[in-house]
Amino acid sequence: MCGRYASAKDPAALVEEFEVDESRVDEPLPADYNVAPTKEVYAVMTRRAEAADDASTEDTPSRQLRVVRWGLVPSWAKDRAIGSRMINARSETLAEKPAFRRAFGKRRCLLPADGYYEWYTPQNAEAGTTAKGKPKKQPFYIHRADGGSLAMAGLYEWWCDPALERDDPGAWLLSATIITTNAADAVGRIHDRMPVVVHADDWETWLDPSVNERETVEDLMHPAMTAQLDAYPVSIRVNNVRNNGSELIDPLPTDDALPGSVGADGFWPPPHDA
Repeated sequence: MCGRYASAKDPAALVEEFEVDESRVDEPLPADYNVAPTKEVYAVMTRRAEAADDASTEDTPSRQLRVVRWGLVPSWAKDRAIGSRMINARSETLAEKPAFRRAFGKRRCLLPADGYYEWYTPQNAEAGTTAKGKPKKQPFYIHRADGGSLAMAGLYEWWCDPALERDDPGAWLLSATIITTNAADAVGRIHDRMPVVVHADDWETWLDPSVNERETVEDLMHPAMTAQLDAYPVSIRVNNVRNNGSELIDPLPTDDALPGSVGADGFWPPPHDA
């Protein structure tokens, strides 16, 4: 899964990196090294002007940078609280799930991330347990080795608050979910799921709302190539969503990592059967 990530680039940098035509960001979000569900995040999408949020008559689609709420709220939901349970969507079932089926057909987006966190459970009794008796987990930070953004595949949806009039500016909520897939071998040592990453050459097709052939879209969803990723253990301070700051992505000295969480091949954790 993907339940926490880092997003510290400013809108101008994302506009350039993702070749955005139009920024719809009224006020930049603060750099966030501990993005958690229900927070506001950046998303890249291709929109036509006939959408509900546009008063313009211009119908030429444009690639836009927008702010969305992480946790998709389906258009048919009675309230927005359901979004906290819709932060991830499994790539294998997108076309069947009622919450994601329509968005998969024409409301696909990219959620830029500097990197994301996953928690590894060491297969070592020395790692200890929490106060509740559960095994302690070592957080890892996973990011592109070249410093570029991870273009995480997502879906977005518009939801109208039934308690407000449709023409009320506060009635509409734009929300999104991150698509996940089986993790590649090396990342799979940390967690069995990881975000789907859309290659730059496929952004135009992925974002195009007129492309709705299931096989075409499914062929664009891939796990990130592990050869392009770097991962290392970080402080357990990231466990608490109230903690934030660039120090959260600083590599943790090997000696400070939980016993059994660092393998002989470097910072990657060893296989569970090692």
